[in-house]
Amino acid sequence: MERELSAAGDMRRAWGTRINATCRPRPIRVGMIWQARRTRAMGDCRSHAHSCHTPCRSIIVSMDPFPMIRLTELRLPLGHDRAALEQAIVERLDIAPDALEGFEIFRRGHDARRRGRVVMVYTIDCRVRDADVVLAAHAQDRNVVVAPDTRYRMCIYDGARLATRPGYSRPVVVGAGPCGLMAALVLAQMGLRPIIVERGKVVRERTVDTFALWRKSVLNPESNVQFGEGGAGTFSDGKLYSQVSDPRHYGRKVLEEFVRAGAPEEILYISHPHVGTFRLVSMVEHIRAQIEALGGEYRFDAHVDELLIDVAADGARHVTGVRLGDGQVIAATHVILAIGHSARDTFARLHASGVEMVAKPFSIGVRIEHPQSVIDVARYGTRTPDPVVGAADYRLVHHASNGRAVYSFCMCPGGTVVAATSEEGQVVTNGMSQYSRAERNANAGIVVGVTPDVDYPGGPLAGIAFQRHWERQAFLAGGGRYFAPAQTVGDFLAGRPSTSLGDVVPSYRPGVTPTDLAACLPDFVVAALREALPAFERKLEGFAMADAVMTGVETRTSSPLRILRGVDGQSVNTGGLYPAGEGAGYAGGILSAGIDGIRMAEAVALSLAGRPVDGLVRKGMVQASEAR
Repeated sequence: MERELSAAGDMRRAWGTRINATCRPRPIRVGMIWQARRTRAMGDCRSHAHSCHTPCRSIIVSMDPFPMIRLTELRLPLGHDRAALEQAIVERLDIAPDALEGFEIFRRGHDARRRGRVVMVYTIDCRVRDADVVLAAHAQDRNVVVAPDTRYRMCIYDGARLATRPGYSRPVVVGAGPCGLMAALVLAQMGLRPIIVERGKVVRERTVDTFALWRKSVLNPESNVQFGEGGAGTFSDGKLYSQVSDPRHYGRKVLEEFVRAGAPEEILYISHPHVGTFRLVSMVEHIRAQIEALGGEYRFDAHVDELLIDVAADGARHVTGVRLGDGQVIAATHVILAIGHSARDTFARLHASGVEMVAKPFSIGVRIEHPQSVIDVARYGTRTPDPVVGAADYRLVHHASNGRAVYSFCMCPGGTVVAATSEEGQVVTNGMSQYSRAERNANAGIVVGVTPDVDYPGGPLAGIAFQRHWERQAFLAGGGRYFAPAQTVGDFLAGRPSTSLGDVVPSYRPGVTPTDLAACLPDFVVAALREALPAFERKLEGFAMADAVMTGVETRTSSPLRILRGVDGQSVNTGGLYPAGEGAGYAGGILSAGIDGIRMAEAVALSLAGRPVDGLVRKGMVQASEAR
C-alpha cells in the first residue's frame, strides 16, 4: 500500500541528512505488509553542530525490507552527545558500528528519582543490517523487539458514498472539547460530515469571557474555563499523556493531528509532552478549519435542551435527534455525547429522560503552590535545571490512616492556579501552564478520593450535589466576588486560620482570602491532608514548607458519574447515543479524551456502514478509564 505522508504524518525525531524537497516516501515491506515509512540516516549528520537534544529535522527515504527494531530503557547521562547515544545503541545490540544504518527517537524521558543524578531514558527505533539475526540473538530480551506500526487506518473508506445515500442522517457531536473535536475530525476525515454542537463560544471569544472572571470577577455561565470551543483542557497545562489502554495507537493519531494543527513536533517523542494554553487556542482553531473544510458544520452558543428519543412498542429506545435551546431540532440517529465533566444541567436532563447512569468515585481537595525553585532543587538538586528536562514536576501518593488515598493531581510546573467555576456563587480551582512553564510557582491539586454511597448517597446525581455544596462553602469562605479561600501549610497543619500569607505569593485570580480551609472541606479530607503533607515532605524536601499556599477547592478532578455504554459504544438503554470522554466517565485528560473520541467516531462510522464493531475497538471501549 502506498500513500503520501503529510508533514506530521509518521514523524519521529532523529538525526539525518537533508534531502531534496522533491523526494517522496516510498513503501517498504515489513513482513507481508507494505508500509510507507520515513527513516533517518546518521552518518552524514556528523557535520551538524548540535547536541543529542536538538536533533536535525531532516529525513531520508528507505526501501529496507527488514523491520525496525525497537530498543527500550536505553539510559545515558544528562548532557550526552549524539555519538554517545549511537555508541550505546551499538553496544546494547552487540553489533558492529557500520551495521547500524539509522535510528529514530520514539520516546525520550528522564529519570530524576535520585536527586542530583538525572538520567536520560530513550526508546529507540533503529534500522540495522541483518535485523532478523539481531532479533533472534535478543529473543529473550524484552527491551529489544520489532517496532510496532503505529499509523492510523480508518475503519471505513466509503464514508463519502454513505453520506450521499437517500435519508442519510449526519452524526451529531455534542461538545467541542478534546473528545468531541477528535470524534468530529475523524468522522469528517471519513467523509461523514458531522454536525458539532457546542454550548459555549468560539475559542477566542471564550478566552475573553474567561479573562473577565479572572480580572473582573464577572462569570459567564456558558462561556468560561469549562464551556466553549476546546473544552476544559484549553485552560490547563495541556498535558498530552495518558494511562488508558490504547491497543490501536489512537494516542499517536491524536498527537499527529495536534502537530498538524500547530503543536511542536517534540510532543511526538518526549515522554510527558505538553503544549500550554496559548498554543492550544490556535490549535483548536486549526482543527475547526480542517473539520469545516471536510464538510463538517459547527453550531456555537447552541445548548442542547433535550435529547429526542423514540420508544418502540417493545420498549426499545433510540435517539432521533436533539432539541436546542432556541427550539431548533437537529435530526440524527447517531449522537456522540462529549459534554465534559461540568455539564451538570445536561446530566440532569439525561437522567430525567431515562438514560442509564451511575455515580462514580472522584476526588476533592485543594491546589498547593510552592516556588518552582524549591521543587527543582528537591528533584534535580539545582535551581537551574537543564533545558532538556525543564521545570521539575512531581507525583505523590499517600494512603492515610482513615483509609483515604491522597494524591497529587494535574501538577503544573511553572504555572498558575485559575478560577474554574461554571456556576454562579461557587468557587472551583484548577491549574494551568503556558508552554514555557516559566512562572515563579509550581502548583498541583492535592486531593482525596471520595466514593458513592459512603460520601454522597442518593443516586447518580448525588456527586454533583456534593461538589456544589463544597464549592458554595468555598465561595462564602472567600468572601464573594469569586475570591478563593487560602491558607498557608504551616497554619493548616497547626489547625489555625490564616490571617495573612507568607513569602509564597498565590497566583489565583481574581484573588484570595486568608482563612481556614477546614470550613470548606469535609472533615475526613482535612484529616487525610494533614497526615499526607508531612509524608510528602519526607519524599520531596520543602513540600510542607510553612509558607506554601493552599487554595480551595479542587472538586472537578473527574466526572462524578458514568453514563453506561455497551461494547458497541452505545448507551446500554438508548440506541444511537454514544457517551464519550471525560464527562461520560471514560477518560481523564486531553489525550485520553481524544482517544475515546476516536473510538466513538469509529463506532458510529461502523454502525452507519452496517458493519460490526471489531474486537480491538471493543477491547478499547471496555478498558477505557480515568488517568492523568
